[in-house]
Amino acid sequence: MDPILRKRNILMVLIGVSGLLLKSWFSDSISELTYCYLGNLSVSFAVYFLVSLGADGRLNQVTCVSIALLVVEGFELTDGFGIMANVYDPFDYLANALGVSLAYLVDVLSSRMILVTLSKP
Repeated sequence: MDPILRKRNILMVLIGVSGLLLKSWFSDSISELTYCYLGNLSVSFAVYFLVSLGADGRLNQVTCVSIALLVVEGFELTDGFGIMANVYDPFDYLANALGVSLAYLVDVLSSRMILVTLSKP
């Protein structure tokens, strides 16, 4: 994997984790709907880039999407893999899918921007 893409993936994981952590800081100033699903969206975003880091360029983006969705939706389905307490909400599945979709979109767009920038003389 290109070192620039690796650094970008690490940055995106940190952004996803930051979204999860900042959720509680802004609990008074954001809507209830946002508060409920921001964690799912943020974690799913981070998981996609963690999978991409682990794949180290050996898997295509669609495969990374599939693996990330399996992980986050499996977490919901198994009530936190039996390790963490998790409140069941069917809309969490949608929030997880949106988080992975957003990560995929960021991955595709930023990869193209990086490749165009690197190809310029």
